[in-house]
Parts: sequence; structure tokens; C-alpha cells
Amino acid sequence: MTTATAGLTRLTASELAAALAAGEVSAAEATTAHLDRIATIDDRVGAFLHVDADGALAGARDVDDRRARGEALGPLAGVPLACKDVLTQRGVPTTAGSKILEGWRPPYDATVVARLRAGGVVILGKTNMDEFAMGSSTENSAYHPTHNPWDLDRVPGGSSGGSAAAVAAFEAPLAVGTDTGGSIRQPAALCGLVGVKPTYGGVSRYGLIAFSSSLDQAGPFARTVEDAALLHAVIAGHDPLDSTSIDAPVPPVVAAARRHDVAGMRVGVVRELAGEGYQSGVEQRFREAVDLLGRLGATVVEVSCPHFGYALPAYYLIAPSECSSNLARFDAMRYGLRVGDDGVAGVEEVMSATRAAGFGAEVKRRIILGTYALSSGYYDAYYGQAQKVRTLISRDFAAAYEQVDVLVSPTTPTTAFRLGERVDDPLAMYLADLATIPANLDGGAAMSLPCGVSPADGLPVGLQIMAPALADDRLYRVGGALEAAYVEQWGGPLATKGPPL
Repeated sequence: MTTATAGLTRLTASELAAALAAGEVSAAEATTAHLDRIATIDDRVGAFLHVDADGALAGARDVDDRRARGEALGPLAGVPLACKDVLTQRGVPTTAGSKILEGWRPPYDATVVARLRAGGVVILGKTNMDEFAMGSSTENSAYHPTHNPWDLDRVPGGSSGGSAAAVAAFEAPLAVGTDTGGSIRQPAALCGLVGVKPTYGGVSRYGLIAFSSSLDQAGPFARTVEDAALLHAVIAGHDPLDSTSIDAPVPPVVAAARRHDVAGMRVGVVRELAGEGYQSGVEQRFREAVDLLGRLGATVVEVSCPHFGYALPAYYLIAPSECSSNLARFDAMRYGLRVGDDGVAGVEEVMSATRAAGFGAEVKRRIILGTYALSSGYYDAYYGQAQKVRTLISRDFAAAYEQVDVLVSPTTPTTAFRLGERVDDPLAMYLADLATIPANLDGGAAMSLPCGVSPADGLPVGLQIMAPALADDRLYRVGGALEAAYVEQWGGPLATKGPPL
């Protein structure tokens, strides 16, 4: 790889897209540079489960041919991207980070993947994740852990840790992840990236291997707010193949990201999502971000959402209950792993042996929790009560949005923790999503924006911005204005300032 070609991996998606459109570089050259980067460093990072070099180069050459013919192309045509291994991609291994799907090659594309292809985005491969998106550190992958590029001894967050690490390590300028309880925003915060959970139903779930159907949502990882908005616009929109897809126009996220103005906006600081339990460095950077919003012209007030304190226990009844139902399809009869099929064992024995061998400990834990919560005699006491709490949380959001345009909090209580530090303490692991879960229960939109590094350890800190359903553009307006101010301070986006590997 030449020095000039290597420099392509340091460009933001917008910068690379401009160079491609101007003919300064070809899509094949940009793709090769990123594939070379992956080959050079991913043995240390572990961001990818499968690199589709041949498919990526074929897609890049197709973009170059179409551009040479003068065809109109999308704004991200030729830009490489890493895709979380929970979205089906025709003919490409898709495992959801689990041994139970090892070697499965889907016969169809997820709608998100189809829209990426239609937009000329080059998919480099499938990224590592916590098995079936159940985890906050990417240590629950059945294949290997992923390392945080800022400190290889620390986690990148989860469950979309592979996607976050790929962007943070300059292996891809963009990535797609999924967010069920914070699985885009939490790793974005820990890796110094912009990560967005769109409004539930704003991005199709067709072809997204389900964990919790009422919570799962795909969204973008990027180094800048504008890059995230460009990717959001490509993958969002109504899909008749998804019964939960919203039939409404995509909010004007790109224009909002480029506005760089929050004058007159009302920002609410959530009282219940700050203070006790948050690292001092995280709290410091959060308070500085809030002060900066005020200096940029926003009106900042404190808002109380009293039921947010019950979000974590409610989530860990609702999500496991839905996972218990969704994962029942992995029965060794139709596809995926099959164990104990020696011609003697009965169907139930084969199912039991396959699930014992194919599911990891965390997945089993959540299936058992969910099955218990849905069982006769306990449904009303557990799952039913959790859904009532969910309603109260949504009412808290609705009341807050009567007072303010967006809500803010730290994205995570801590910076990236060390690999292995929480693997034997599920509760400590679950607390990583303390601030992100409420937005999933409500269904609104939320973003994590880098707001600096902790003075204690030099690791990234994320600011969470939350907005009502279908008001995703507010995230990008606030995020874009803050980012512009930070760029003046830092001389560039935080994601471009990370320690090089």
C-alpha cells in the first residue's frame, strides 16, 4: 500500500465521497486501501468475522464502471462500509455471532443491505458482535472478543463492538450496527464515534436476525455527524416487507447535520441520568458539553423523568421474553447447526443437544429468564408489569418533550472497561446500558456524540442526545452544532484523533 493510498483510510466518508465524485480516486482503490488496512491490523483488533474481499472489489468496480458511463450515483457510492453480522447478506456467511448459525449463507439480503447495494456502498464484510446482540462488550461472541482501538486491553462496547472498532481503527469509514438497549450508542461512546439509533420503525428490520422485535433497530456508525446522516438517509425509509416499518418520510437528517445552529432550541438535562454512579471524568465532560450548548444559544433546563430508574429491570424482562420467543426457531430442524443426529436420537434430543452446543452462556441465561417471565402464573407478575413500566417511561418522555426539544445525558456511566473485567458479573455488565435503555423502551431516536476524553484515563466519553419519534433531525442538528464547536477546539473530529495502531 502506498502512502497516498494508505491516507484514504483516514478520510471521513464525506471526504472520500467527494474525492470519488471528483475522480481523484476510484472506488476500487478506496476499497483496496481499506482491505489492506484490515489485513494489516485486524488480527489485533478482531473487528471482523468475515471479510468479503472479492465481493467488495466487484461492487467497487461496478461503481467505477457506472460512474465512467455517467450514471447518476448516490452520495455514498463507492464508499466502503462494515456491516454487523446480524443482517442477512445473500451468499455471505451470517452468524449473528453464534455457533448455531456457523457457516449459514442466507439466500436473501436484508432490506438495509439491499439499500446499501442500491446506493453503491461497498460492503467490506461482516463485523463481530455479542451473540445474537446480547451483551455490552463483544466478549459474548462465539468466535473471539473484539478490542477497543483506543486501548487494545479494553472492550469496544457491545453488542455492535465489531462495527464500532472497524470505524475507530480506520478499517472502514462507515458501519451499520443494531441497537436494542444501547448497542450502537454505547460502543460509539467507548470508541469515540458518532452512533445513532433511529426512531423505531424508521429503518427496516426485514433480514435483521431478531433478538427483541419491539426494540431492535439498525443504525449508523461514523466519524462525523454528517457522515452518520448520509448513511442514515441511505438505509432509512418505509419497507412493506417489515410490518413495523413507519410509512412516513425520512426526517431531513442531512440538512440538519449541516445546519450547525442550536439557537432557540430547548435542551433538557435528565436528572435521573447523571451524578451518582457515573465516573467523574464522564460527568465532567458531560457538564462541559451542556455548558457549551448554552453558549451556542440553546436554552438548557433540568428535566425529571422519574420512571427512568425502572428502565433497566423492565428491559431485562421484556427483551429476554421476546428473545425466548424469537430464538425458538433455532431448532436444528431447518437450518444451522445440528448435533446428535445419529439416526437414533429423537427430535427433542437433537434439539436439546444442538441448543446446548450452539448457544453461549449469555444467550442461554436470557432465554431462561424470558421463558420464566412468560410462563403460566408468572406472565402478569413479570412481563405484564414490565410492559406497564414501559408505558410509564414513554409518558415520562412525552411529558419531557412538552418542555424541551431534545434530552441529553451521558451515553455511558464509564469509559471503556478492561476485557474480562465484567464477564463474571452480569449485573455490572448490564449497568453499562443504564442511560441508553429508556430510548429503546420508548421507541424515539437517540445519538451518541463524542464530547472529549476523560482526564482520568484518556479514553473517549459520549454525550447522548434523545429526540421524539420521527424527530431524528433534531439529533443531527444538535450533534452537528456541537461537533462544529469541538472541531474548532480539537482541530478535527475526535474519531480522527484516536491513537493510531
